[in-house]
Amino acid sequence: MNVALRQPSMTRDQFFNWAQAQEGRYEFDGFQPVAMTGGSNNHSIICQNTWSALRTRLRGSGCRVLGPDAGLATIGDAVRYPDALVTCAKIPGTGRLVPNVVVVFEVVSPTSGRADRIDKLIEYRAVPSIRRYVILEYRSADLTVLSRTSGTADWTATALTADKTLDIPELGIAVPVHEFYEDVDLSSTPPTSEA
Repeated sequence: MNVALRQPSMTRDQFFNWAQAQEGRYEFDGFQPVAMTGGSNNHSIICQNTWSALRTRLRGSGCRVLGPDAGLATIGDAVRYPDALVTCAKIPGTGRLVPNVVVVFEVVSPTSGRADRIDKLIEYRAVPSIRRYVILEYRSADLTVLSRTSGTADWTATALTADKTLDIPELGIAVPVHEFYEDVDLSSTPPTSEA
């Protein structure tokens, strides 16, 4: 049986140069650009709440929260732009990629469910520095937390609801789940089926 291997249409550097000239936002799956669609108001509020909760707790720690324009190198030449990420490394202001990312946050949208739960999970798992991957739901105040201890590749999954607290021992902080959903109108979110 012959299997055609997928060939990259551009390199990571070519992607960066190409993306700068585009109107929209794109990620790079290691083969071709992937359009990042606009999110809902709830998605934006959840992202802002995430940055605020993390920034407040990380102040003075030497760690910082970045996103959604901070690039993360994953498998091969792939570049992802998580909704939020945390690094404790010194980062160059003109750099395009963030080194030594410790925690990644993605807010699920109606169109990103499969990518966030499968594709990005596989890619983030391949980055040794990432200790925790947090997937925030957009239709309910719930999180899926995937974590691993240093030196292991396997993830442990935990589900958290609004009345729980997200512990992030890698950063020495904890955030009540309800803070991520402050001012989010969950009553107006229509149910959808995700791919």
